[in-house]
This record gives sequence, C-alpha cells and structure tokens, in this order.
Amino acid sequence: MTELPDWFEPLLTNARGSDASTWTRLPTPADGRASAVLVLLGETERDGPDVLILQRAATMRSHAGQPAFPGGASDPDDDGPAATALREAEEEVGLNADTVEVVTELPTLWIPVSNFLVTPVLAWWRAPHPVRPVALAEVEAVRRVPVAELVNPDNRLRIRHPSGFVGPAFKAGPMLVWGFTAGVLSTLLELGGWARPWPTDRIEDLPDTSAVPLR
Repeated sequence: MTELPDWFEPLLTNARGSDASTWTRLPTPADGRASAVLVLLGETERDGPDVLILQRAATMRSHAGQPAFPGGASDPDDDGPAATALREAEEEVGLNADTVEVVTELPTLWIPVSNFLVTPVLAWWRAPHPVRPVALAEVEAVRRVPVAELVNPDNRLRIRHPSGFVGPAFKAGPMLVWGFTAGVLSTLLELGGWARPWPTDRIEDLPDTSAVPLR
C-alpha cells in the first residue's frame, strides 16, 4: 500500500475497528440490493484533507439534487464493493481508478427506503486530477470539500425531513449535504479526530428543492 499521510492513520485504525452500529442505529438485514459508494479522501497544500462529493442532477426521479458520494448499485461483473465504487466514480465524474488507493471497506449499511445495502469504500486519492460531471443525466456538479469546511461549527446543523426524521447535515459551499451521506461524514469526522463542538440544537427544515426520499 502507498504510504498514507499522517492524518489518515487515526481514521484508518478507528474505521477498521468499527462495526455497523458505529455508523447507524439501523440493523443490517440479510437481503437487499448490493451497492457501494466511494469515500475518497485527498489533500491539497492550501486546504489540507478533503473529500469528493457530487451533486445529483435535479432532473433525477429519485435523490434529485442531493449531494452524495460517487457510487451506485453493484453489477454482476464487479469484483466486490471496491470495484463497484471505482466503476461508478469513473462513470459519474471521470475518476481515474489508477490514481486511487483503496484503503478499507467500511461496514455495510442499510437504506430502508430503497432497500440498498451500501458498502462505503474508504480510499486515498494519491494522485488527484480534475474531475467533472460525466454522466450528465445523473450528476450536476462535483466538488472536493475540505474537512476544515465540514468541521467548521458554522457549517454544521441538523435537518428535519418532511417525514419527521432529523439527521446531521453540512453546508458545503452551495451544497446542503444531508441524509445517508451526511451520516457517514459525521461519523468519519469523529473517527478521524477532526470533529469540533457545534450547536446540535440548530435544526432547520429541509428546503423544498431538496425534499426527496430519504436515502
């Protein structure tokens, strides 16, 4: 494995010692549709560690306009979750898999609404390159979001979905990150030792433009 930056080690150690209960309160059923997402961490000299987030196209029938990690359903030819996550990232934003070091697979998590069993794949972007929306019917924008931006208390809140569900959220530039992606990010920041105190009583209703089914 390529040598990881020093900041990656605490996250990796804690992530490898985690189970599904670390990431969600929902039990993981035996049956569901297999899928994977790529939790891709990179670094820039100016902003430090960052994570790749895309925004779904507003015209999609489900998850319209919602920020997410690259990823999707597994294909029969995929050789496991990492292969699924890398294939989807290439199709969605033009990611070159040769620039990525897969570090570990996180526990598989269940999304009840879609019955997806999602395996987040933690990876190090050892040779970053420009990315852009490639699958234009699915992806509207893509951005490397600095960890420093995510842990800024001014950018953290909780979102109340019309269903009554309240969960973590992040303001990341023009994007409001919520749902499954925000839940994974919230735990990731804790395990990496990055999280800072923030006003957890800050609760906002999900804007109408983002009111899509929970992931």
